[in-house]
Amino acid sequence: MDSLYHAWMLAIRPKTLAAAIAPVLLGVAAAKVEGEITPLLALCAMLGAVLIQIGTNLANDYADFKSGADTHERLGPTRVTQTGLLKPNQVKWGANIAFALAVCAGIPLIMEGGWPILVIGLTGILFGWLYTSGPYPLGYNGLGEIFVFLYFGFAGVMGTCYVLAGKWTLQSAVLSLVPACHASAILAINNLRDIHTDRPAGKRTLAVRFGEKFARGETFVLLVAPFLIPLLLTLLFESGMGVFLCWAAVPLAISPLKLSLRATGKELNLALGETARLRIVFAALLSAGLLI
Repeated sequence: MDSLYHAWMLAIRPKTLAAAIAPVLLGVAAAKVEGEITPLLALCAMLGAVLIQIGTNLANDYADFKSGADTHERLGPTRVTQTGLLKPNQVKWGANIAFALAVCAGIPLIMEGGWPILVIGLTGILFGWLYTSGPYPLGYNGLGEIFVFLYFGFAGVMGTCYVLAGKWTLQSAVLSLVPACHASAILAINNLRDIHTDRPAGKRTLAVRFGEKFARGETFVLLVAPFLIPLLLTLLFESGMGVFLCWAAVPLAISPLKLSLRATGKELNLALGETARLRIVFAALLSAGLLI
């Protein structure tokens, strides 16, 4: 039983769930700036986002195994399908169940926000499957960063703010840039690490298409850019000095920045974990700063 639990934890990849939590935190803060919010809806938004992330992780594990992209040369975290810890159909059904539960969590949100929330939720699930599956897998054709930028940034923050505040706001759009950059940075580091195994597997990520130097520069920009957002918030919305609280996360950015500029292979796994930590801490600090 312990081994089965461990296998599912490896498949779910809890450390990646920060990618889902961070945009919802910022969306809740943006809505709270506009007025009172309904805590139950905020909880549903958080739960739905986490379940979509879990479903996407499981779908990727399954699809990468079926396509042959995951081999014994893999440098990243253990993939349960490739290593035989779970059967392919178990992982596939796990993804289906996670996505189905995400739909259930989204029902109150759809009832409150209407068709825009329905579109965001359904397309998020669809692209979660299409990331590594289907006739034109997004992650295999250099579109991965675009997907995570839109869905783990703009859709997450603006969608949450809309359903809680009842309107689209420019401030939530600006805030969306923070988790969008961090999520894209995680993917860029992942693709940098796997550049030499992705190429023979036919994965045409941006790192494979444009080379290692581009991938390192892309990661550097994506890690630095969020620290400029407080300046933009003060210029556009006259936000208080509290938004600069997120600059306390600067020390957390130093190590992943250094690693992204020089590390190779498995060394970059450390940068992935540190960037995920930076993402959630930064979002929490900026959310708190907005409400001060």
